[in-house]
Amino acid sequence: MGAPDLEELVEGVTAGRRAAVARAITLVESTRDDHRRQARELLRRLPAPEVPAVRVGISGVPGVGKSTFIEALGTLLTAQGHRVGVLAVDPSSTRTGGSVLGDKTRMGRLAADEHAYVRPSPTAGTLGGVARATQQAMLVLEAAGYDVVLVETVGVGQSEVTVAGMVDTFCFLTLARTGDQLQGIKKGILELADVIAVNKADGDREAEASSAARELSGALRLVHHLDARDGAPWVPSVLTCSALEERGVEEVWAQVLAHREHLGRDGLRSKRAVQQLEFTWALVRDELARRLTASPGVARVRGEVRDAVLAGAMPATEAADLLLAAYDETPRAAPGDAAGAPGPEAPAS
Repeated sequence: MGAPDLEELVEGVTAGRRAAVARAITLVESTRDDHRRQARELLRRLPAPEVPAVRVGISGVPGVGKSTFIEALGTLLTAQGHRVGVLAVDPSSTRTGGSVLGDKTRMGRLAADEHAYVRPSPTAGTLGGVARATQQAMLVLEAAGYDVVLVETVGVGQSEVTVAGMVDTFCFLTLARTGDQLQGIKKGILELADVIAVNKADGDREAEASSAARELSGALRLVHHLDARDGAPWVPSVLTCSALEERGVEEVWAQVLAHREHLGRDGLRSKRAVQQLEFTWALVRDELARRLTASPGVARVRGEVRDAVLAGAMPATEAADLLLAAYDETPRAAPGDAAGAPGPEAPAS
């Protein structure tokens, strides 16, 4: 990717041109130093939407039908007049850094919809990569006029926490007959979820899905009763749906809107402000990790430290101290020096 004309790119994004949106997202995902600087400038120039877009995270175990659900929901929303952006956070190839799941091919109908934009978003192997690339890609989509942004995570795990920290409403999809309803009783999952839906409630599995929903509802009431602070807490309803048959999807969306109404304007503003602060530190950690890896001082001792640790001659604590000391002793380039690493990216609001 060559140096983009930022003025032309800003104009293309704000006009909603898909090619410009694609180029802008490619720019903010890039890890090259010059691209990072250009991405920061691009985000500064892009206008914020007059009405905040609806940001929804969607997660669940592999096989729960996330892509099918997102396609059904996205198609429903575009039919209602919304413009829908989808960021499918893929685990990255360790060789190329590219996305490997190919969610766009599994959402063929939605990807072909002129009112939707589907983009696989590689994690670059780190959760910091998710935080930086996905958060900034959301800003590009919103500047392009997409009023609903759906972010699909790779599955249950730490990536859930990362994505939940950048959306307004977090939707957890589960299944009957997999033990998910029991795993869902884990307090951490229930604290993350704002909306819960038991998918694949069709055919002979409909009754089992309803039973799983009742079990989860009971667990939710217990957890949220214990966690109640000031004011009435939001207690998610557990719904059933069949994304394949496109049944119950509209009810799930109604719960997303109900949660947004519960937050209110001030609650949404406060939630996003806290997310921006957390995003600031995520960017700092991501940048420090990048600088540590690129440090000439660390490069000089890395092989020696690696061999010593593998041979059992050096404990991990001592190895970590040596690597950090090597980093600290490396001369830093002066601010603005082209040879130095750029500072952490300022979060866009």
